[in-house]
Amino acid sequence: MSHADEHEGTRRDFLYYATAGAGAVAAGAAAWPLINQMNPSADVQALSSIRVDISGVELGTQLTVKWRGKPVFIRRRTPEEIEAARAVSLEELIDPKAENANLDAEAPATDENRALDENGEWLVMIGVCTHLGCVPIGDGAGDFGGWFCPCHGSHYDTSGRIRKGPAPRNLDIPLARFEGESTIILG
Repeated sequence: MSHADEHEGTRRDFLYYATAGAGAVAAGAAAWPLINQMNPSADVQALSSIRVDISGVELGTQLTVKWRGKPVFIRRRTPEEIEAARAVSLEELIDPKAENANLDAEAPATDENRALDENGEWLVMIGVCTHLGCVPIGDGAGDFGGWFCPCHGSHYDTSGRIRKGPAPRNLDIPLARFEGESTIILG
C-alpha cells in the first residue's frame, strides 16, 4: 500500500465523520422545535399557582375562583356548619378518605383533615362532582346542608364529603395554604 492510499483513507474517514456530525446537528435542530412545543405555555405556567384575596368573604358565604380550568370553592363556614361537619362519624361516610392533596393519601375524612385552618372556618375544594364532572351548587343545598349536584343527585355535606348519590369520592381538596391573613395560595 502506498503512502497516497493511506492518506486517501484518512480523508475518506474524515468526510464520513464530518457528514455524520453535520447530520446529527441538523436532526437536533429540526427536532428541537417539536420537543420544545411540548413544554407548558406561559399562560398555563402562570395558572399553576394563584393567590386569592379572601378579605371580602363574609362568614357563611363562598367565593368561587377558576384554577387550572376548574372551579374552586372557598367557603368561610359558620360555627353551625363546622359543628354539623364535625358531628359526623366516619362510619357514615361513603368515602372514608380525606381526598386532601395537602395530606397523606390515606388520611381519614374527618372535618379537621378537610378544613384549611385549625378551627375549621375555611374550606377550600375543587368544585367538580366526582361522579361525572358537573359543578355542584352550594349555599346549603342538598340533604346535608352543603353542596348538591343536580345532574345526577349527589349530596355533599358541609365538609364537602359525599353522603348520598352516585358520586364515589368526596370533593377534592387542592394544594392550598395561607399567606398572611387575607390571602390563600392555590397550587
